[in-house]
Amino acid sequence: MEVNARYVSSRANLGSVVMEGAVVLLGPTTIGDGARLGYGVIVGYPRRSKHLHAASINELDAASSGAKLGSNVVLRAYTVVYEDVVLGSRVETGHHVLIREETWVGDNTKIGTGTVIDGGVKIGRSTSIQSGVYLPPGTVIGNNVFLGPRVVVTNDRYPPSRRLVGVIVEDGAVIGANAVLISGVKIGEHAVVAAGAVVTRDVPPGKVVAGVPARVIGDREEYDEKQRRYESDET
Repeated sequence: MEVNARYVSSRANLGSVVMEGAVVLLGPTTIGDGARLGYGVIVGYPRRSKHLHAASINELDAASSGAKLGSNVVLRAYTVVYEDVVLGSRVETGHHVLIREETWVGDNTKIGTGTVIDGGVKIGRSTSIQSGVYLPPGTVIGNNVFLGPRVVVTNDRYPPSRRLVGVIVEDGAVIGANAVLISGVKIGEHAVVAAGAVVTRDVPPGKVVAGVPARVIGDREEYDEKQRRYESDET
């Protein structure tokens, strides 16, 4: 749907919200105070089973069950948030972000430009998702997690199959750029996955893995020490 005019559902419940231009808010969407919505943002878009039967913006509005956005949320231009999504306070997106239905995102989490969250995903608090990440249905991301640019998570080990199993990334984990997490794996608390790794089995808490397939190469304590030395050298 091309956005060229503002449309705010009569069922929407809005606090003090800044809209930067043409914005579409569908269904009984609620948005807390201090939110900022960029040009072309759509909130409350109906899931596929509903929107395929809608022939107008009014029918999309009637079909939508709305979304819930907390206070001080920032959605940059052309972010699309489907119905039955919950975004906590101070969640922030880059441009052209897609968040599909039944996704839950905790407070203070940032979602980078071009990221696709493909529905049925749970993301914790204060997590940083960089640009171009893909998260399929069933993914669970903990609190204070870092997902580097273009991380790809999968939920089908032998595609296309009828058995979809989500990936779990526990609190404090770090996933490097371009890493691939294969369906069903668990990344333990404070574990580190190196850039470009392909993770085919569970990563124990506090371990660092690298390679294709990924294997343990060290401990988080060693990684943190290298990070401290690196930062110290820069200053």
